[in-house]
Amino acid sequence: MNKKHTKQEHEKLLTLGRAVIATETEALEKLNERIDENFVQACLYMLDCKGRVVVLGMGKSGHIGNKIAATLASTGTPAFFVHPGEASHGDLGMIKDDDVVIALSNSGETDEIMTLLPVIKRLGVPLISMTGNKDSSLAKTASVNIDVSVEQEACPLGLAPTASTTAALAMGDALAIALLEARGFGAEDFAIAHPGGMLGRRLLLHVSDIMHTGKELPAVLETTLLSEALLIMTQMGLGSTAIVDRENFVLGIFTDGDLRRALDNDIDIHKASINEVMTRNCKSISKDCLAAEALAIMEDSRINALPVTDKENKLIGLLNMHDLLRARVV
Repeated sequence: MNKKHTKQEHEKLLTLGRAVIATETEALEKLNERIDENFVQACLYMLDCKGRVVVLGMGKSGHIGNKIAATLASTGTPAFFVHPGEASHGDLGMIKDDDVVIALSNSGETDEIMTLLPVIKRLGVPLISMTGNKDSSLAKTASVNIDVSVEQEACPLGLAPTASTTAALAMGDALAIALLEARGFGAEDFAIAHPGGMLGRRLLLHVSDIMHTGKELPAVLETTLLSEALLIMTQMGLGSTAIVDRENFVLGIFTDGDLRRALDNDIDIHKASINEVMTRNCKSISKDCLAAEALAIMEDSRINALPVTDKENKLIGLLNMHDLLRARVV
């Protein structure tokens, strides 16, 4: 690993890398022409599907097919991948007569897929093929064929599937997103399908799920001495307290930041009341808002705590940045 490489070697690697990107970019640009009536028909087959979309593919096409199935499933189109080699040894029973099959093969002549065609035809399910040869056996047998051919692979030998797999992957994404839009599949639907992910937490978690209430809610009257308010803040451990009147309407908030500013102004913490140092007209939020909305308010206003209020501006909870961190919204 101590071998020194010449500048020419560095330049050659850069040139090769850029050539690959250029070749695959050209292949993707030419896919625009393939978004045609065959593409529309493929989408309609899947929109009308009462069962699931079953994706088949061997080798590198199998890896792409697996990803396409996962993308379809996560965007509102129930789908799964079946390995053609396993399908001919029993897994073909996973395909039902209300399903749709997508078969990927660059050559359109893959033996393992060709073996399955008579059974798929006998089931009477729509067969969507994605091939690099529109005159292939698979393309001609399919209910509809989507042409994902490329002029050349990015591999200098023209052997390793590179541009062809990129084209197939992009076409799979195009199908999935077209179906997503057609189904009216929204952000909340996506979140429900991804409850463990960051997006799921951002779109499913509400302020009411993580706010502090009841005995955990620090709140004091505006006439409270600063020293007493600090004691309550320490006991609650939230770094802030809401300020309310006797009817529980929010008047303001007092935080660690307000304390530092008070000390800078030589405020006597034993004699001053909280209404002398609190932040009035503070930001607040409804319990029905998303936790992500609370995060946006805190980040925009550069604050670390928010009173949670009802429609009358009465205090019902308190939320701080640590709550959002623990909930992994941040």
